[in-house]
Amino acid sequence: MSFFEEKNPEMDRYLETHASAEPEILKKLRRETYQKTTQPHMISGYQQGRLLTIISQMMKPENVLEIGTFTGYATLCLASGISEKGRITTLDINEDLAYLPKKYFAESEHSSQIDFRLQDAKEFLKETDQFFDLIFIDADKENYAEYFRLIKPRTKSGSVVMFDNVLWYGKVLEENPKQKSTYVIKELNDLIAKDNDFENLILPLRDGVNFLRRK
Repeated sequence: MSFFEEKNPEMDRYLETHASAEPEILKKLRRETYQKTTQPHMISGYQQGRLLTIISQMMKPENVLEIGTFTGYATLCLASGISEKGRITTLDINEDLAYLPKKYFAESEHSSQIDFRLQDAKEFLKETDQFFDLIFIDADKENYAEYFRLIKPRTKSGSVVMFDNVLWYGKVLEENPKQKSTYVIKELNDLIAKDNDFENLILPLRDGVNFLRRK
């Protein structure tokens, strides 16, 4: 859920009505996500989806990694800009929900370029020798700091990395957080801010996106 959606729904509607149109396949996927999942708020959603789409279309990346597929909304947004020979690897561990992203990936014009894997992301990152142009992470908040450590060697100059939910509904302002997830997200933001190999900015979009570029 976005800050404006909760605190100022009128502004949230204004932001949505002044963004480019949502493709039909994403409208269908968003609708079905709300109909068939117990936590539909986990979907990247319209505004964030537009951001991911624009970044991918600007970069034309060849190798994309997504950690946290959920129902595949963000995957399709990221896939929309990949190069002709490009590929997006998207990772999740929820076998019960896998039928839903698989359904929409098959319908997508980028179906042949989407590699959907039911695999633990930490295992994948320890095993792969690939370098990624664009990485989006939106899963398993308690491992965010570890993901950052593991993805860094898999980036190169110009690589873009995005971590979702880095404002954590404002809980990052807590001095002594009780939740481990809050503590780890604060740790992640501190690690990124102090890492001279990246330049970054936290975008206050929805629940916050930490946007990084490898120097």
